[in-house]
Formats: sequence, structure tokens, C-alpha cells
Amino acid sequence: MNEKIVTKNFVCTFIAQFSLALVMYTLMSTITEYVTAFGATAAIAGLVSGIYVVGGLFSRMYSGNAMEKYGWKKIVIIFGIIHFTASCLYIFANNVVLLLIIRFIHGIGFGATMNAIMIIAMSGLPKSRYGEATGYFMMSTSLGVAIGPFVGGLIYDNFGGNGCFAAAMIFSFFIVISMSMVDTKNLDPWYQKVKTTDDQAQNSNTIKRFSIDRFIEIKAIPISLCIFCLCFGYAALMSFYRLYAQYTNLTNEFKYFFLIYAAMLIVSRPVAGKLQDKLGDNAVCYPCILAQVVGITLIAWKPCMITIVICALFGALGYGTLNSTLNVIVNRQSVSATLKLYHIPVKN
Repeated sequence: MNEKIVTKNFVCTFIAQFSLALVMYTLMSTITEYVTAFGATAAIAGLVSGIYVVGGLFSRMYSGNAMEKYGWKKIVIIFGIIHFTASCLYIFANNVVLLLIIRFIHGIGFGATMNAIMIIAMSGLPKSRYGEATGYFMMSTSLGVAIGPFVGGLIYDNFGGNGCFAAAMIFSFFIVISMSMVDTKNLDPWYQKVKTTDDQAQNSNTIKRFSIDRFIEIKAIPISLCIFCLCFGYAALMSFYRLYAQYTNLTNEFKYFFLIYAAMLIVSRPVAGKLQDKLGDNAVCYPCILAQVVGITLIAWKPCMITIVICALFGALGYGTLNSTLNVIVNRQSVSATLKLYHIPVKN
């Protein structure tokens, strides 16, 4: 008998992760255009977009140990509130420096929140259907990646930057509400610790003692480097696609990119998960890598409606599907790998 995939925790974490991805990609796809309106160069616009990731890097490296020490749910709520608060501050950013500071704080909230959501969600998935279940769950991120830029562009064109900031506030609020409804007592080892004075002292000493493996899981390095390289092409396209569309006179055509991407993901993710469970990791990973390379190469070489469609389809098969596939691999190896290293490059 198949174990149940859709549970209350699954639905809550799915909504939270989807909302988190919407916030990131709604803003990342429009923030460069918003910054250039201040008269900033493309390089500065890229810095404003990317510093969000830097903040996320720092909080992700800390959050794994924090979750072990204070509990999963407490950390996700605290950093979820930081994420929501930062979303509310964007409307007060009237210069590039202030925007950089807010983006960095926002990234801090994002990184730890995403880490906590992912580990809570992955720990609750049925082991006998792990690849399939991961594929379904990771659709939350991929749909956010696909829909976020479309929603961001639509809002920006009609309501400007403040409209995007208001949308980010709403999505961020959904994250806190959804995660407050999650039950982690049967998943989080923090609840299962014996509450004795000796154990507390021993745990305290362990946490204070510095060790590089508390921040970097060696097993996760090869997979992390793989997704890190694949992220370069897609991240560049997503951050600057509006400016690229204007440069190539394909503004109307690019509006369909993320809708096609999302539609393809809905089909490919569940199928890829089942194939991974039956045929193994390599049967899915290598075709995904090839699809990503072909899609990005075509859109850079000859931008037109046909290559936009191909890039969207192959991007969903490539980066979109590979994301969940690598999640399955690294989570099989070690829970701590998920907490520490893997998610540093994954969404950048």
C-alpha cells in the first residue's frame, strides 16, 4: 500500500515554499529595472539583486546549527518574521544604499526560512515514494520560479515598484501563517532530546566547539557544485530578462516564457520523480543537464519566439526538474547536508 504524500504538513510547507519563491522571483525579476530608474548602472542593479543571495548565504550557514539548538519551528517562525519585516521596508527605500541594506536583511530572512521549510518538508515525506514526493513538493519552488517573474512583470508594468513590494509583503505574510500551522513534534529531534542537566551541558559544549563540518557537509559538495554551475545561466536570464527583452525587441514574446516554463514543470516534475525512483539518478540527471545547456545556448545565440519557447521548455526540463532530482540525492546522503551546504547555491 502506497504511503500518503499529501498531508497537512505537506500542504502548509508547499504553500510556504511557493510563497517564498514568489517573493524572491517577483522582486528579483523587476528589481534591476527599478534600480536603473534611479540612474544606477547595470552593474549596480546586479549588485542590488545579488546581495539578497549574499544575505541568504550567511543565514543558511547559521540556520542549520540554530535549528539543532532551538528547534525547527522556532527558527522558521523567527526568520519568517524577519523576512516579512524586510518586505515591509522596501517602500521606504528612496536610494540605492538603503535598498542594498534592506535587500541584505531580506536575504538573511529568506535563507534561514527556506532552509527550515525544506528540512521540515523533506523529513515528512514518505520514504517509499521519496523521489515522487520530492518532485511534487519541489513544484512549489519551481512554480514560484516560473510564475514569480510573470507576476512581477505584470505588477511592475501596471503599478510600478511599490506594487511589487506590496505583493512581496502579502506573500511573506502567507509564509508565517502557513508555517505556524505546521506540526514538527514527530519530526524534529529537538523535541526528542532527554531534558536532563547532563545532556544539556553536553549539548551546549558540542555547539560551542568549532568544527568546519558543522557548516560544510563534504558529501554535498559535488552536487552543490553541479547545481551552482547550472544556476548561472538561469539566474542571469531571470534577473535581466526584462532588460534583455527590451534590447532584443522581444518584450511581448518574453511574456510567455514563464507561463510555458510553469506548464512544462507541472508535467515533468512528477514524471521525473517516478523515473528516478525506478531507473536511478543518472537516468534523470544527464538528460536534464543537456536540456539546460541547449535551452540557454539557443536563447543567447538567436533570440526569437521559437528559441524563447524552446528555452522555456528545456529550462523546465533542465534547471527546474534537476532541482528536485538533486534534492533527492543529497537528502538520501545526509539530513545535515540539506541543512548546511546544498541550499546555498540552489536558488541563486
